[in-house]
Amino acid sequence: MSNKRIDEPTGVETVGHEWDGIEELNNPLPRWWLISFYMTIVFAIGYMVVYPAIPMLSKGTEGLWGWSSRGQLAKELDEAQAGRAATLAALAQVPIEQLPANPDLMRKAIAGGRAAFRVNCVQCHGSGAAGGIGYPNLNDDDWLWGGNLKEIETTLINGIRQPGNAQTRTSLMPNFGKDGILTPAQISDVADYVLSLSGKAPMNANGKLAFEANCVVCHGADAKGSRAVGAPNLSDAIWLYGGSKDQVVGSITKAHAGVMPAWGGKLDPVTIKMLAAYVHSLGGGEDFADAPTNPAAGTTGNAKP
Repeated sequence: MSNKRIDEPTGVETVGHEWDGIEELNNPLPRWWLISFYMTIVFAIGYMVVYPAIPMLSKGTEGLWGWSSRGQLAKELDEAQAGRAATLAALAQVPIEQLPANPDLMRKAIAGGRAAFRVNCVQCHGSGAAGGIGYPNLNDDDWLWGGNLKEIETTLINGIRQPGNAQTRTSLMPNFGKDGILTPAQISDVADYVLSLSGKAPMNANGKLAFEANCVVCHGADAKGSRAVGAPNLSDAIWLYGGSKDQVVGSITKAHAGVMPAWGGKLDPVTIKMLAAYVHSLGGGEDFADAPTNPAAGTTGNAKP
C-alpha cells in the first residue's frame, strides 16, 4: 500500500506494484459495466430457481415453473396430433371417389401422401417419383391398371404380383425366347415393329405378322394395351424396362415380372388413401370418366415392358 502514488500524466492512482519499471493504474470499472454484471448475476440466480438448471444424481432440478423443452415439445406434438386426428377422421369417412369434391380435404390428403411417399416409396420410384428401369414413372399419364383415384388406391392396397394376395395386380407375358416360342430372328423383327410404333425404327413387315400372331391377344391390334390384363401401351414412347433395341429384345426374350408390395397389410387405409391422392396429383392422374375403352383390347395402359 505504501508504494501507491498518483501518476502525474494521468492523475490516476497506481495499484502499488511495478514490474520491470512498469506500473499498473488503478482505473475503476465503468459504472454501466458493473450494473450489467450484477444484473446478470441476479438473472442467473432467478433462472436457476425458475427453470431446470442444476444437475442432480438422477435428474436435474425441475424449477418453480416446472417447464422443460421436452415438455414443451410433447405439448406441441400433442396439439399437432389433435389437429391431424381431425383430418384423418374426415379422410376415413370420405370415399376416395368423393375427395375431389372437397378441395381442402384433397389438399390435406395430398400433403399427407407426400410425406408417406417419402417414407415408403422413394426407395423404388425416387424422390421425384420419376422411377427408373423397372420402376414406373408416376409423373406421366401412362397406366397399366388405371390412373383414377380408386384404381390407384386398389393397386396400392393389393400390390403387383404380391404372393399370398388373391386380389393383387397380375399380368403374365410369355418368355417368347426363353421358352422357344419365337426364334431370335422373329424376336428381332417384333422388336423392330414395336419400336416403329413410336417412330424409333422403320416398319418391319415380318415383325408385324409375328406381332399379330402372338401379341394382339393382350396388347390389342393397335398395340395400345389392355388394363384388364395389365398389358402396356406399346404405341407411345414410354418404356418401363428401356426402349433401346437390345432392351426390347431382352423383354420379349424373357418377360419381366416386377413386384410391388401390397401396402394394404403394411399401411392403414387412410395413409393409403393419402398416397393415392398424392400419386394422382403428380400430373398423370385421370378423372373417373377419362379412361378410354377399347372393346377389342380393354383400355389403354402404361409402362411398356
